[in-house]
This record gives sequence, C-alpha cells and structure tokens, in this order.
Amino acid sequence: MSPFDANGIFIDVAKQGGFRKVVSRSAGVTMLSGVLGVMVQTVGTVTLARLLAPSDFGLMTMVTAFSMLLMNIGLNGFTEAVVQRDTVDHQLISNLFWINTALGLILALAFAAGAPLLAWFYREPRLTHLAALMSLVIFFNCTSVLHLALLKRAMKFTKTSAIEVSVRATAVTVAVVLAWAGWGYWALAVAAVVTPLATSLAAFALCPWLPGLPRRAEGTGAMIRFGLNVYGRYSVNYFGMNIDQLLLGWRFNAQILGFYKKAYDLYFLSAVLSVWRLRLVAVAALSRLNRDPEQYQRYLINALGIVAFLAMAVGGGLTLAGGDVIRILLGPKWETSGRIMTWFGFGAGMMLIHEIHCWIHLSLGRADRWFRWGILELSIHALLFVLALHWGPIGVALAWTVSFWILTVPAIWYAGRPINLGISQIIEAVWRPVVASASAGWATAAILRSNAYLFAGHRFADALIRMTTVCAVFVLLYIAVTVILHRGFAPLQHTLALVRDMVPQYGSTRTVPQS
Repeated sequence: MSPFDANGIFIDVAKQGGFRKVVSRSAGVTMLSGVLGVMVQTVGTVTLARLLAPSDFGLMTMVTAFSMLLMNIGLNGFTEAVVQRDTVDHQLISNLFWINTALGLILALAFAAGAPLLAWFYREPRLTHLAALMSLVIFFNCTSVLHLALLKRAMKFTKTSAIEVSVRATAVTVAVVLAWAGWGYWALAVAAVVTPLATSLAAFALCPWLPGLPRRAEGTGAMIRFGLNVYGRYSVNYFGMNIDQLLLGWRFNAQILGFYKKAYDLYFLSAVLSVWRLRLVAVAALSRLNRDPEQYQRYLINALGIVAFLAMAVGGGLTLAGGDVIRILLGPKWETSGRIMTWFGFGAGMMLIHEIHCWIHLSLGRADRWFRWGILELSIHALLFVLALHWGPIGVALAWTVSFWILTVPAIWYAGRPINLGISQIIEAVWRPVVASASAGWATAAILRSNAYLFAGHRFADALIRMTTVCAVFVLLYIAVTVILHRGFAPLQHTLALVRDMVPQYGSTRTVPQS
C-alpha cells in the first residue's frame, strides 16, 4: 500500500487507528524487536568472540570510529524531520530522497579516498583496504532512509522491526560463517556491508514507494534545515561518544581497544534494549501533544518516572554482575572486558535517563537547541576522556560514568525550558529510583562480600550462579526500597500498566496512568 493518497498527501494511518492504542502497540512492538535483536546480536557476539581475536574487533572499531558518522548522514536527521513534521507529500519526500542519496554517494567516495590517511593515523596498514570496503556501507545506508522514515511516520513499527530483526540475523549469520571459514576481521566487514544492503531491499519491498524527479516543493528547505540541525547534534554526540575509542586506539593498540569495545557494546546494549529504541515512538507521540503544554508535561513526567525506575534497575544490575555476564558470554580470554564493564555499570542508569532530553527537543521541533546543548556535552566528554586516558580503558569507562551523572539533570532541564519544565520536577521524578538502586546495590555487595566463599571460582558454572544470585538479590532489594520510598506500589503499577498496554490483548482496553 502506498504511503500517499491520489493527491500525493501522506496518509496518517495512526490517526485512523486511535492515538493511545497505536502508541502503546508501537512501543510494545519496538521493545519486543529490541529483545529479539539483542538475542540475535548476543548469539553472534558469543560465537564471534570465540572465532575471532580481540584485535579483529579492534581493527573494525578503528574504521567505524570514523565511518559511522558518515553512515548516519540521513538516518539521523531526515528520519526525525519526516516523523515530526505536521504534513508531508510525495514531492517533498522525493526531493529528500535524491538529496540524501547523492550526499551518501559523495561521502562514500570521499571516505574510500581517505582510507590511506586512516591507516597512517593508527599506524596500521591493514586499514587501507578495510576502510575502502566499509565505504560501501555509507552509500547503502542512505538509500533506505526515506522509506523507513515513511513507515515510522505511519507508526508501522511492526514492519520496521521485522526488517531490523531479520537483517540483523542475516548479517550475524554471514559474519559467523565467514569467521568460521577463517576470514578474520573481513568477516565483520562483509557483514557490515550486508546489513544496509539487505535493509534497503526490505524497505523498498515493505514500503512500495518510488520517488519522483526532484523539483521545487514547499517545505524542502525547512526540512533540510531541521535535518541538518538534528544531524549536527548527532555529529557532536557521535564525537562525544566515540572520542574515547579514537583515543584508546591511538594511544594503545587494537587488542586493548578490542577489550574496551566489547565492554562498551554490552554497556550500550542496555540502552538499545530499553529507552533508546523508543525514541521515534516517543517523538511521534509527544509531537501530537506539543500544542497542549499541560498535557505534554503530564505525559513527559510520567514517562520520566517509569524510565528512571527501569533504568536504575539496569544500572545496578550491570554494576554488580556485568563482569560475570561478559565472562559467561565471551569466555575467559575476555576477562579484561569484564573489569571494564563494572565501571561502565555505575553510569548505565543515568545514561538511559539522559535519553529523555532527546525526546523533548525533537518532539518540540527544537533541533537547534539540541544541537547547541550537544556542543557543551562534547566539550565535557572530551575533557574527561583526555584526563582519564592515563589510566587506560578503566579510566575512560569511569569518565563515561562521571559525565552522565554530571549532565543528565541539566540536559533534561534545558530541553524542557520551552514548556517550563523545572529542575524540581525532574529531581522529584528520578531521586527515588536513584536512592533505591544505590541502597540495594550497596546491600547486595555487602551480602556478596560476607559470603564470598560461596561465590568464589572462575568456571562458567561459578559465574552463572554468582550472576543469577546477585541479580535476584538486587532486584528484590530494589523493589523493596522503592516501595518504602514511594509508600506504595505506584511505580510497579505504572510499569505493569505500560507493559499491558504494549501487549495486543490488553492494549485496546487499558491506558498508561497519567499521574
């Protein structure tokens, strides 16, 4: 079915199906696909970690530290522009398609031409051909952006989720087969090329729309400016979130970077599995409320409380059990990654809460404010990483944690200024989960230390028992402290209501509590 009617106007299917039901179903599908995607990725990671060396992952990270910025030239920019804009039509989207595709081709050729410079920077000649192959990813990534954006605007998240999970499974299969055949780091590179190519083919099949020839259309300039602001913010954020890997690869070597990268990947899996995957669902929903500040603020505070409750549980769990998770998944040769993971865990919860500020900026159409805030965050990230580099990957992981504890509340406050969101409201929504997580984490660690003889050992079974026990004790204590601080079960009730809304058999009859 075409996303446009006979007059070229976008068909807003979400409005036809009922706002709350569509939003709840979309969130549910997105979270489910996230779980499936992480499961597929975890299987691939576990298998590849045993077939490849840490240096293979380090070489790929050296390339992607630069190439991923260009891979997302339209994905982070035009996607949000299409989702957030009040009205779009066939000609407007056609113009964006050709602009994005042409830009992708130019950047791919430029990256391939600059491959020798990358090899010189890292003092690693193998990167020349590897970077040339990865330039294909930049171009293929651009070809599916507008088709996926149309599906997301229509809140067809079932289709986009199906694409994501199936493509990830395909790429993981390719990587494992090639790694088993002895291709080394080339297995990872080929799988990286397969991912956007398969995504484009699937997007074209599920969104049967062909762009028209480019010509002048009202709104093209405005959407380009909005997209550039979003991409500018993404670029700033990207440098802030990848300068750590760039510095470690430059200062140390591919193996040290490989250990760090695996801990980093697990750290960010928590974000992918939770609130980061909900960004476009949240933006699509909140964008429809931004003309009613009171209702917008009520929904936002409710969402912030739920996210904080879940995020601090994730953060506590990763802090206490992250090392054992890596030991179980990747094996004993990745022990160094486990030690790094513990320091990442301290900041995981705040990292997830921090994501809320992106929802606010984008849903209010203020990508310009988001971009300006990103420049400040980049400065703080870079300063902390440079100061921590002396202590190696553990120091850099600790710098990540410190940065999110410093930035989260100010980031949400600055994003919410156009709707008069106060710092006191933000702190009121998040302080109880923070205190509950810290209290439960400290108590769990104390119990673990006092019974260390029961949980000693480095075998797979020892790590599995220790991880399971620690997580179970922490979750029970976290829930207990939360109930005490709230003097009731409100956070649990709100979270369960949200989960029920995400499930189809409940979604049509129940809604998320509004207070």
